[in-house]
Amino acid sequence: MSVPVICTTLLIEKSPQALPLGAACIASAIKHSKDLNEKCEVSLKAFCLEDKDFPKETENAAFYIAEKLMEKACNSKSAVFCFSCFVWNIKILAAAAKMLRERGFICIAGGPEITAHPSFYKDFDYTVSGEGEVSVPELISEILSKKSEKSDKVIISPSPDLGLIHSPYLDGIIDPEEYEGALWELARGCPFKCAYCYESKGEKTVRLFPMERIKAELELFARKKVPQVFVLDPTYNVNKKRAVELLRLIAQKTPDTFYYFEARAELMDRELAREFTKIPCALQIGLQSANEQTLKLVNRPFDKKKFCKGLSILNEEGVTFGLDLIYGLPGESFSSFRDGIDFAISQYPNNLEVFCLSVLPGTDLFDRAEGLGLSWEKEPPYHVLKTKEFSSEDMHRAGKLSKACSYFYNAGRAVPWFNSVCHVLKIKPSKFFEIFYNEFSDICEKSCAQGYCDSHEAIQKNQLDFLLGKFKEKNLMRYFAATEDIVKFYGAISRTTDTGKSETINLNYDAEYVASDYASDIRFFTENLRPKKNRIQTFRNKGVVDFRKI
Repeated sequence: MSVPVICTTLLIEKSPQALPLGAACIASAIKHSKDLNEKCEVSLKAFCLEDKDFPKETENAAFYIAEKLMEKACNSKSAVFCFSCFVWNIKILAAAAKMLRERGFICIAGGPEITAHPSFYKDFDYTVSGEGEVSVPELISEILSKKSEKSDKVIISPSPDLGLIHSPYLDGIIDPEEYEGALWELARGCPFKCAYCYESKGEKTVRLFPMERIKAELELFARKKVPQVFVLDPTYNVNKKRAVELLRLIAQKTPDTFYYFEARAELMDRELAREFTKIPCALQIGLQSANEQTLKLVNRPFDKKKFCKGLSILNEEGVTFGLDLIYGLPGESFSSFRDGIDFAISQYPNNLEVFCLSVLPGTDLFDRAEGLGLSWEKEPPYHVLKTKEFSSEDMHRAGKLSKACSYFYNAGRAVPWFNSVCHVLKIKPSKFFEIFYNEFSDICEKSCAQGYCDSHEAIQKNQLDFLLGKFKEKNLMRYFAATEDIVKFYGAISRTTDTGKSETINLNYDAEYVASDYASDIRFFTENLRPKKNRIQTFRNKGVVDFRKI
């Protein structure tokens, strides 16, 4: 009789960005193991915090997972459970494993959180550090043949040959249709060694998946008409020749699929940028800080001139990109962090993601953190509490700016007009976010709650209410009608882009001018154009959103 082997994890949400790829890769490796194909039956079971019946309290959630796993294993006492552990799920999964072990089941754990300190977690029978596609099947084979001893509790995995790893998509372990998209591994490793990243202690190399596998997965995405793909390659454009080749392949095989890439701005050139324009895509680029001394402390090379040039090329070619910032980095003051926000917004990113630094065990930063003056949480998510330059109050203030930016700029889709509004109000972006949070703190806090989703129309109303107050306060009401038009126009365009539904709006100025470059300077616009009431309707035509006067 085959032994049930269940690979499991707990997701924050059910989405293409959060599908259980790590657990699926282990399940796929077990499925294809010659030593196990007649001894066990492997399956994948993923849980999600957003599931309606998933308990909110940790102990209840752990009990729920344990019960469901036993049920899936048909209560077979010989069942083996493999847990994929991350910062956000380790407490619940460790508690579930403890319950299962008390009932006689074997529990194996791996993933980034285990790899960071494999000997720390005692609630599992075995912990596997590193990539587990080779070591986990070998371990299970030893367990089933009764050769494994508990002295082997910690397993250190060598990096496998990526040419020998099977794809969980191609062998049916995971179906991208279920998650409405896919996480797509193109490579493992990174040529850079940023101190706060798990790669900081690894080899300074990038290992590539074979092109044959990549082409086969693309064919699968095409057949299933996968709507979106998040590419797992932390520096997609480090190898320009391969990057261009893959973009052309993507354009050929899946022209209607939207792709998300991580890239380095310093390595961007015009040829590559133009290839990005040939497919539906967006790039996320790690700025992390605009303070060069801070970045040196965390081993992150930064050439501001090249960085700005790369972003300028993306803007000129019309490539959508977002930026990342981290607060709580060593050497960063609250003042320089605010400067980072102002610099980032000045580059016109489509979104600006602002995170608190986590001092992750297993990283170079973890080893040096005390010497750098960092104080941090000793349990997940390991957030920094304060630094020598950044007080706990500063951390709290930075968190407020992050929430305001997330709501007003990102969710509010403010990129087409935000810098213009800041310019006419004579307010720096970081100060703007601070003022907005102070007046709309309840909304900003609520917007960060799990499962919260406000409509863009509701966000736009709050944006306009706030702007109206600021224009009145600064005696700039003569510029508000143009500002209102710009906010409403681009809001309607973005919603039609999302939904395909037409919208009708009333404007104070001629829509042709509102949609033109004139609107980038609100003062000039107002002082040189006369108001002209008109009504427009947005519409989508062959994938392009436009408007008509009615």
